[in-house]
Amino acid sequence: MRRVIMLADGQSFYASVEKAAHPECRDKPVAVGDPSRKSGIILAACPIAKARGVTTAERVGEAQAKCPDLVVIRPRMATYIAVSLLITEIYESFTDQVEPYSIDEQFLDVTGSIALFGTAEEIARQIQTRVHLSTGVWSRVGIGPTKILAKMATDNFAKKRLEGIYTLSNDNIESDLWPLPVYRMFMVASRMSGHFMRMGIRTIGDIARLDLGEFKQRLRYRMGRQSDIQAEYYWQTARGIDPSPVVAGMRSQIKVINNGRALKWNLYKTIEDIEPLMIELVIEVCRRARKYGYMGRVIGVGAAETDGSRSFDFGRQMSLMRPTYLEHEVGSAVKKLFLEHWQGMPLTQLHITLTGLSGDETYQLDLFEDREKLIRCAKTIDAIKERFGLTAIIRASSLQKTAQAFERAAQIGGHWA
Repeated sequence: MRRVIMLADGQSFYASVEKAAHPECRDKPVAVGDPSRKSGIILAACPIAKARGVTTAERVGEAQAKCPDLVVIRPRMATYIAVSLLITEIYESFTDQVEPYSIDEQFLDVTGSIALFGTAEEIARQIQTRVHLSTGVWSRVGIGPTKILAKMATDNFAKKRLEGIYTLSNDNIESDLWPLPVYRMFMVASRMSGHFMRMGIRTIGDIARLDLGEFKQRLRYRMGRQSDIQAEYYWQTARGIDPSPVVAGMRSQIKVINNGRALKWNLYKTIEDIEPLMIELVIEVCRRARKYGYMGRVIGVGAAETDGSRSFDFGRQMSLMRPTYLEHEVGSAVKKLFLEHWQGMPLTQLHITLTGLSGDETYQLDLFEDREKLIRCAKTIDAIKERFGLTAIIRASSLQKTAQAFERAAQIGGHWA
């Protein structure tokens, strides 16, 4: 039996939730961001605001200059998470195979639901109605026999149609999907699109019509022999091939644990300014690693810096002698990497990653320090923070003006709850 899979997406999700909560703004341009920070970014904009030129990720001040009557509402992440979970419950009334993809996108396998609820398009319309009545969020639904086709049906067609529903199948993939520019293919960002354009590949169909062996050969010439896996992935995506099932709930295997910040560049000029924040990022990465039960052996540091006229960014990694999630071990490696590659300009971004993960059931002991005692101490601090809040125990460095521990403790995912 051919699978019937949907990718349901909430239109302007954050902004739609806020417009439902503020009926007086129904006919006004609304965006979600911090109205007190002109340099902050727009997280979401409603269709009215987008029609006035407001775009996601632009500065609040720039958006207000384009649209003087723009209503900017401070984000409430806890509310958005609650609404997302409510929407999941609605989806689960149609099928038990619901896989969250992001806070506003979820895959549904409705293959076994058609006998109960009607055709795929009828199920999509029922979902749209129930979600809109319950939350005020309008859903766009892409339908296909695979997850990849459902995703591309949503992004390239359903989002652009008034009814918000589109089916992309083996019957119309050649006529509808293949003529689209290659950058409209899932997981093709600007850099990869540039590679394809220089190879003479301009449409999704240009990839799909190539023999896989020839496509691999072309990509090898452009990107090296290690590109074979990428070539096969893009070739299958262009043809809508995707055997992966819809898996209920979230994915279990964690590949990376990370934390980062976008920064006001004029505040983080010296290592004395930067180090308090760096310590906080290390503490949070290690706390998450202990929570998930992983130690990591590969430390990564990424940063962006500028002096107003010149800009530089870097991302570097180093491997440790043994896996760890102890702050002093991770922090030492992070600082070493950062100082080796930092050009000395004010920072606009700092990011730390822990990869090469392995379970913490076994770990290497040390002749010169009691690692077992250090781990017990770290987990005790984690338990106190879990019960009494992230600021129940803090480092003295978090009292400095460039630290962010107290501000972030009141937020969810970097945004106000």
